[in-house]
Amino acid sequence: MRRPPLPRRQGPTTPKSRSPQGRTPFLARLRVGSKLMLLVLLPVTGMLVFTAFSAAAQGEEARTLDRFHQAIGVSFATTEVSDAVARERIAAVLARLHPGRAALTERSAAERATDRTLLRAADRATSWPHSDVSGKLDAVSRQLHAVRVETGTGSLGAPDVVQRYQSVEDQLLDTVAALESERPTRAAGRAADAHVALLEAIEAGERERAEVAILLDAPAERSVAAAGRWPALEEAQLREFRQNTSDRLWAEVYTTQFEAPGRAVRKVRDMLTAADPQTSHWPSYDSWLTASGARIQSLRAVQDRAARELARTAAHDLSAARTRAVRDLALSLTVLGVVTVLALALRRSITRPLSEVSAGARALSDGDLSYDIRYAGRDELGDVADTFRALRVTTERLAAEIRSMNTAIDDNRLGHRADVGSFLGTWAQLLGGMNGTMASFAAAHGRRRKAERELESIFNLSLDLLCISGLDGYLKRVNPAFERTLGYSGETLLSKPYIEFVHEDDRAGTREALERLAVGVELAEFENRYLRADGTECWLQWSARPVLEEGLIYAAARDVTERRRAAEEQAALRRVATLVAHGAPPSEVFSKVAREVGDLLSTNAAVLRNESDGSRTVLGTVHWIPQEPEEATREVRRTAAHAALTEVARTRRAARAGRAAAAPIVVDDRLWGFVVAASALDSLPEGTESRLADFTELVATAIANADSRDQLTASRARVVAAGDASRRRIERDLHDGVQQRLVALQLDLRLAESMLTDPTSELAEQIAHVSKGLDDAFQDLLQVARGIHPAILSKGGLGPALRSLARRSAVPVELDLRLPATRFPEQLEVAAYYVTSECLTNAAKHAHARVVSVDAGIRDDVLELTIADDGVGGAETGRGSGLIGLIDRVEAIGGKLTVSSPPGRGTTMRVRLPLSGGPSTQV
Repeated sequence: MRRPPLPRRQGPTTPKSRSPQGRTPFLARLRVGSKLMLLVLLPVTGMLVFTAFSAAAQGEEARTLDRFHQAIGVSFATTEVSDAVARERIAAVLARLHPGRAALTERSAAERATDRTLLRAADRATSWPHSDVSGKLDAVSRQLHAVRVETGTGSLGAPDVVQRYQSVEDQLLDTVAALESERPTRAAGRAADAHVALLEAIEAGERERAEVAILLDAPAERSVAAAGRWPALEEAQLREFRQNTSDRLWAEVYTTQFEAPGRAVRKVRDMLTAADPQTSHWPSYDSWLTASGARIQSLRAVQDRAARELARTAAHDLSAARTRAVRDLALSLTVLGVVTVLALALRRSITRPLSEVSAGARALSDGDLSYDIRYAGRDELGDVADTFRALRVTTERLAAEIRSMNTAIDDNRLGHRADVGSFLGTWAQLLGGMNGTMASFAAAHGRRRKAERELESIFNLSLDLLCISGLDGYLKRVNPAFERTLGYSGETLLSKPYIEFVHEDDRAGTREALERLAVGVELAEFENRYLRADGTECWLQWSARPVLEEGLIYAAARDVTERRRAAEEQAALRRVATLVAHGAPPSEVFSKVAREVGDLLSTNAAVLRNESDGSRTVLGTVHWIPQEPEEATREVRRTAAHAALTEVARTRRAARAGRAAAAPIVVDDRLWGFVVAASALDSLPEGTESRLADFTELVATAIANADSRDQLTASRARVVAAGDASRRRIERDLHDGVQQRLVALQLDLRLAESMLTDPTSELAEQIAHVSKGLDDAFQDLLQVARGIHPAILSKGGLGPALRSLARRSAVPVELDLRLPATRFPEQLEVAAYYVTSECLTNAAKHAHARVVSVDAGIRDDVLELTIADDGVGGAETGRGSGLIGLIDRVEAIGGKLTVSSPPGRGTTMRVRLPLSGGPSTQV
């Protein structure tokens, strides 16, 4: 056959696409279009890198400005707290100087306003993650609470009140300064400095207002040596404000200095700083408060405008930064788009003919000889197209030889050989290799048969269950391990649909798995139960792969029965442990243990307790088999159980004896009882006794917990009973001793008074005064005796005692008593009385309540007592011993006391006292 002429090549024909080491250079790996794009876009890449760094810097600037914007929001909320604390300070000072209902009301209103601003500031601070502003505000709240408590008790003088509040204000102003300390831009920094300086100036004015008010209240008792320190600080801060703020705001501040309140304040300052201050010319206390308050209010209005100017400056800087970032990014993307369009046009003019030649080469490599390359250019690409056309002719001849070789293989004519002499070069080598392949094909048959025999050996010797199933639901082949595990012969397994060997409860899931395999989905770790030939169950874990074109499923299984059994045992132990951890009664734990043991071992199970007379009491039992077997079988089971219990009692270790197993329950190093399991049919497997031992440890823990709770309850009851007995003894001693002595002294004084001849004499007046003192002491002693142990509680019962408490209460009490005429147990009456007494005392002393409601009634054999007030709330059981003592007293008799006291919404205490006494957990 004549070969078509090849186009003439230019230059050397040695391929240069690879380096001498055989590795492809980097540029040779890129397509021509990619190289062109790389050449065009390389300068643009540098510009993009520069733009990216610029955008990153602008983004960081925007984030800094955004963080500053958020910081001043938190700062403004903190500033509101500072203003509220300043108002509370002056209200507290005025209430200390001139106490009265109006002053106390104003101080309470100021405290509530401060609490509201603190809550708002704390909510705002939660969104600020860069510093612990919430923690600082919480510390301020606690410090304010301490100052209020001390101020309320009257233990602080007015100067001390100012000093305590000053430390709180310093913390708040330091927090504001820290939040506004960042300077993202020069304008924002100046606005922040101006805002902080004006805050400091206002605070100096507030401190001056308080101290001068104290001085004017009692000018003769105080010195004016320090009167000029706050004006000096205010002037310094105002100078700082002038340097950083706008002319408009400074003009407003300057104007406030020359208004009537400002002139009045300056006049007072001049008086106080005079060399010889004349107190007679000083202003009045009220006029000073009015003038200084109006001046500070004007400064606060300027401070609000300075805050708004700071917010506007921060918002403007943030908006400008974001605008610059968007503008630069849009410009860069525009330039990149223009350059990309130009590069794509150039790339298309070169890569289009290359793509046509490449498509022809791919078609040829894929065996498509009908593809024709139409490009006929005069450039290098045209030469490549001519070469591929010649290659297609040669490929057609080679394909014909290959087809004839395949036909010979299909016809089993292994002596057929291709015509190597009509080809040259690589093609001749390829056909020679095919001839060698044909010569080796027969030998491959022998090797395949050998491999099949080896696979057969592996299939038969595998310990895993291997099988081949058809999509028709029948097993086609199983290995010996499959037969041994299930106990069926191979003929039996192949003769029935394998779904009949699956446990009835798992057949639906198995059918769903087969449906998935029928559509080509592989299965992994699918588990179901099979029934063995002896009737027992076994769990198998399957991995299966379908071969739909053959209509077969290849599957392998593993027996996981023991693993599932261990998992079920651990689950049962967890359920019992959870019950013990929740403090369930021992009787419930015993029943749960018996039930879990019976379900786990498929046996009868029981929990037994040793008695002092040698007998055993059944505390929990379960019968796993509803129908008891015949008497002979029951006797065998009882004998085995007795043998196991005897062995455990002797060795104090778990033991197994035929159909029964037992484990000891040891509490405080004594044999408390047993957990026993007995099978109705077969002997128990080895290891059953160790599985029982895990449950006995949990039972022992439950018994120990119950003993601890009983001891705690008894200890509380003894403490409360001892306290009540001491109260009654002290009350009796007072009544029989001191009260009788006071009555005798009163009688003696009256006798002496009756012996006087002149009732208007000085001696008669002195005797009358002493008699009056004895009467008062006697009444005080009666009140003390009633508080220790009221006699009316012992004589009249709970209802009259509660009514007596309501009459003596300092706070009005609304009673709603629905009590029977019969008496309650003494401990219950004492507990209810002292709970009510403590609540009324707290409502008057701490809660500042206006009214208290007391409701009592019987429901479901329980005395329900509810005491509610409309005071300040905030009571906590963990603070102070009063509530803790009440809880101990109530719980000692089996009751329950709950306290609900939200701040500002009053306190409600609910008590439930069982009429039959406290619960028992005796086992």
